[in-house]
Amino acid sequence: MVIIAVTAIFYCSCATTSTVTGPKDVSYIYNPTKNSIIPVITLYHIGAEETVMTVSIKKNQLFFSLANPTNEMMASVNVSVRLFDNSLGGMLCDSAAYSFDIKQDPSQPEFICRVPLKAYEGGSYYAEVKVFDKIKRKSAGSFISFRKTGPYDAYNYRLYSHFGKREMFTRNLHTDEFVNVRYLPANIDTIWLFYYKPVTKISPAPSVILPEVTTSDTADRIIPIAYTDTLPLMFPREGIYLFSPDSTINQGITLFNFGADFPGMTKAETMIPPLAYIATDDEMAAFNDAPNKKVALDNFWMDKAGNIDKAKELIRIYYFRVQYSNLYFSSYKSGWLTDRGMVYVVYGPPDKLFKTSDTERWGYKLPPVKKGWGKRFPMEDQYLWFTFRKQDNMFTENDFTLSRSQTPVSYWDQAVASWRRGKVFRLDNPKEFQ
Repeated sequence: MVIIAVTAIFYCSCATTSTVTGPKDVSYIYNPTKNSIIPVITLYHIGAEETVMTVSIKKNQLFFSLANPTNEMMASVNVSVRLFDNSLGGMLCDSAAYSFDIKQDPSQPEFICRVPLKAYEGGSYYAEVKVFDKIKRKSAGSFISFRKTGPYDAYNYRLYSHFGKREMFTRNLHTDEFVNVRYLPANIDTIWLFYYKPVTKISPAPSVILPEVTTSDTADRIIPIAYTDTLPLMFPREGIYLFSPDSTINQGITLFNFGADFPGMTKAETMIPPLAYIATDDEMAAFNDAPNKKVALDNFWMDKAGNIDKAKELIRIYYFRVQYSNLYFSSYKSGWLTDRGMVYVVYGPPDKLFKTSDTERWGYKLPPVKKGWGKRFPMEDQYLWFTFRKQDNMFTENDFTLSRSQTPVSYWDQAVASWRRGKVFRLDNPKEFQ
């Protein structure tokens, strides 16, 4: 359902060149204990030869200090961007680096950096973004892929808060938000809304050779809207909302309503579905029939943990991973529902991660083994590897699926059994801690 102002208008793969950023481990990008800054990156195209990248950072993720000549609370950051051209074999085609001193202004909760980049229509690109907090001496990295396809491109739009009149840097919205969608290339009289139902089925286990559950390419509703760039829009129904200037082409900016709790988990109704990775079918059915879902949820964790303190710790870790899966991996569905989210929730952040423009290879450390016989031989680290491949998707550039045929051994049953015994699973734990 979309609401304009207060009026409801209804109720209700191509192969690409792999761009290698380098044979280096970037596992920190999905580990919040190592990467406390999570930049939000958006793009918009200015003409056929330039694209502006916006890097948004919550100021509460930065370190502020009085140790500066102004004697004001200031943060100091470096932002650098490298742009690679996939069509040229991953050649570096543009770069930029900036340094900023940032005031701690409560009225401006976000720091915004805009980076102009040379990107040509018809091209396919991959950008590496690094943010370095110079006071805290901590860096953060992020990556984004995009294509520049012409007037129907998703990056021909900008999103604004209707009442705050501020640009928004997320495409994940909540029920009570009013926004303005601005289409940049040309004047149009009508914009078309394509509505798709949400995807709520979980990904199958790594050992199951089945494709992930996707949404239909056919919209449930197609609605014409008289267009102005100040039109207030609201999206109270969960699902996928795609805007296009043409009713026959479902290509454009996509907005998502993943539910009131997203990206966190605060209600029993939203905390129960992610348990499907470690709960039995009978347990999930019992949750659905439970008259008090909060009590049923507490009983589940108490049964697994054995005592309150241990149950609280399991809950904290499990839903911490669910929340960060939503932040890192959301695509056309909530992040925890994706293949990467499934692995992240059950196994945790990867110990090794090698990333290209269209693949991610995650490694989880196995118990060390000797390189030879006898005490003098060194120990060798070995890893369980998961490979995720980028999929062409009309809604998002963040859709990666697990190559299940390349993961004949996943230790999935062992991981689930560990959680069900009240123990956070790690492959390299000694057996007595599994």
